[in-house]
Amino acid sequence: MNTELEILRTTKTIAVVGLSSHVWRPSFEIAKYLQKQGYRIIPVNPNETQVLGETSYPRLEDVPEKVDLVSVFRRPASVPEIVESAIRIGAKAVWMQPGTENAAASARALEAGLMVVAGPCIYVEHRRLKPDLG
Repeated sequence: MNTELEILRTTKTIAVVGLSSHVWRPSFEIAKYLQKQGYRIIPVNPNETQVLGETSYPRLEDVPEKVDLVSVFRRPASVPEIVESAIRIGAKAVWMQPGTENAAASARALEAGLMVVAGPCIYVEHRRLKPDLG
């Protein structure tokens, strides 16, 4: 099974780091789509209080429930810190959206036992793999 399919199949809760309440932002559109597909979306953005009807948290460490997947919508320079947070909270996977890829952070996440996707868009991959998700 490929990593994308395994992550999408086993994930229930997605913390979206950098999720914005601005409807024209890709993070909003993609998170809204994933929410409609049945995933629990948790916004992580210190500049937001609520997005898509969900409370937004300043940091991953502030999220009061278990997170399966950390989806990243931040600049590559911010990703190593996000990966360290993902490791600390016990996330199973990190998904770096196009333009957020960071090779060192990917290596660190893999070394810590997390599944990693860096580059492909989670929206595009979900739509492509939807027939296989069961």
